[in-house]
Amino acid sequence: MTRMELVEKINAIAKAAGDAIMLVYQRDFEVVDKSDSSPLTEADLAAHKIICAELAALSVDYPILSEESAKIAWDERKEWSTYWLVDPLDGTKEFIKKNGEFTVNIALVENGIPVLGVVYSPALETLYYGVQGEGAFKAVKGQAAEPIQPVTAVDGAWKIVGSRSHGSEQMQSFLAKVGEHEMVPMGSSLKICLVAEGVADLYPRLGPTSEWDTAAAHAVVLAAGGLVTDCEGLALKYNQKESLLNPFFLVAPNQAILDQAKAYF
Repeated sequence: MTRMELVEKINAIAKAAGDAIMLVYQRDFEVVDKSDSSPLTEADLAAHKIICAELAALSVDYPILSEESAKIAWDERKEWSTYWLVDPLDGTKEFIKKNGEFTVNIALVENGIPVLGVVYSPALETLYYGVQGEGAFKAVKGQAAEPIQPVTAVDGAWKIVGSRSHGSEQMQSFLAKVGEHEMVPMGSSLKICLVAEGVADLYPRLGPTSEWDTAAAHAVVLAAGGLVTDCEGLALKYNQKESLLNPFFLVAPNQAILDQAKAYF
């Protein structure tokens, strides 16, 4: 199976999980707090079950690390060279607020690099996907997928993606150094996708995230030609340590814009 054939199957799995999420979204639902005090709904669990079952049924046999089943010992996980990294419902706070900006994230990680990624927003009926060496694509409301690519240069004021649900003093300090800018508010991993498709010039994430939050959209922006690095400019990698927390990071369209952004730290 080629990677493009594989990504079509992952697109279908993400859409099936999205359908299950929307069944919950359209009615009242219960919210509980996980051990880290982040919210969990029955939609997260329904999507998790569908994705894990469908990935396990594929002809490719890779282990699965999902936000809802993340307690896999590092001694086991560190032996993985290729695996699925899944966030069944990214943007649970957006889901609870019912603003539509939540996603299903499925990534294939190979030697620490996300080489295939699918980000599906069921409420917005928008699908992003990318495959290393094949490009990145966007499909809206069932229309044919179109290639996407980031900007090549900043034209005027910086267009900077920011979170609707997470702010930080570090972010405010960074923006003050940037000077004139336009904020592009967005929830979930859709923020990274906005850089991939050229809607925004930069996404600085100066707050906590986990690896499953970013991997799928990371694959999309890489396939589109963009970059995701830590604040020192080193490529963001996955499954390199026991902790599943990401460092602060930058999503940029290219090296020149990344270098400009790094100068503001």
